[in-house]
Amino acid sequence: MDPKDIEVIPDDRDTDPASLGTWRIASMEVWNQDAFDLVGPAHFTFEKNALGNFRFIAVEGDMDCRFGERDGKPLVEFSWTGFDENDPTSGRGWAVVEGDVMTGRIYIHRGDDSAFTAARGEVAKPRTRRGRRHGR
Repeated sequence: MDPKDIEVIPDDRDTDPASLGTWRIASMEVWNQDAFDLVGPAHFTFEKNALGNFRFIAVEGDMDCRFGERDGKPLVEFSWTGFDENDPTSGRGWAVVEGDVMTGRIYIHRGDDSAFTAARGEVAKPRTRRGRRHGR
């Protein structure tokens, strides 16, 4: 068995309730809405056990999250692995929560980074990552 095929789910970490759930990306510093909603509604989803996923443009990733505070507001910091137009990629990011609004920045390793604003809400489930090709 290839170690990359083993999914480890932490059972000793919890997601901060302030971040838990789905956040619809409303704006991004680098891309307009037509771009960031290219393959479906752009979003961040924070699940139980400090894990999550996101989608924007043709980038989809799985997140490993840590929680804390910044300036008295709930903070999430995360690393992520995923795909950009079917090419493996990774990165990191952070966000703070104030009520039903999340603001932060996401970084693509050796690539772009962008500030974003998201609002708490439901979005469609991510499509399957493999086998897709989309341009920016």
